[in-house]
Amino acid sequence: MSTVRTSDITCPHCGRTNRVPAAAEGRPRCGDCKQPLPWTADAGDDDFTEVVEQATVPVVVDLWATWCGPCRMVSPALERVATELAGRIKLVKVDIDQNPRLARRFEVQAVPTLLILDKGETIARQAGAAPAPALRRWVEQSIAGRGAAGKG
Repeated sequence: MSTVRTSDITCPHCGRTNRVPAAAEGRPRCGDCKQPLPWTADAGDDDFTEVVEQATVPVVVDLWATWCGPCRMVSPALERVATELAGRIKLVKVDIDQNPRLARRFEVQAVPTLLILDKGETIARQAGAAPAPALRRWVEQSIAGRGAAGKG
């Protein structure tokens, strides 16, 4: 049985720090103001299924590496998108050097590689860094297309 990781997430609305599990039912909300919280977590080879594939919201997966300059540039942009789309998506970061099985599974050729998974199925994929507005458009178009068509 895996140990569920938690993250301390600061509410962008009221500033309260909330402890948010990496894997949970539903969507995290602030304990004080009840607004949706940005849901960010780390996952690896051993808990990816629990953290990502069983999520009840679409998951943006950031496959990155510590040595990758563009990965360090895109990380704050992804966190901004997760904050702006709080309650609609979950952001999960996977260090490919620490999790080689996931790197192979998703055939990572370049980092960062970004995926959007819905109920474990990849509905969108892109490689390389992009600014937050472009990332947000990509995420919104990907999840909107999924909802409208039912299949991606």
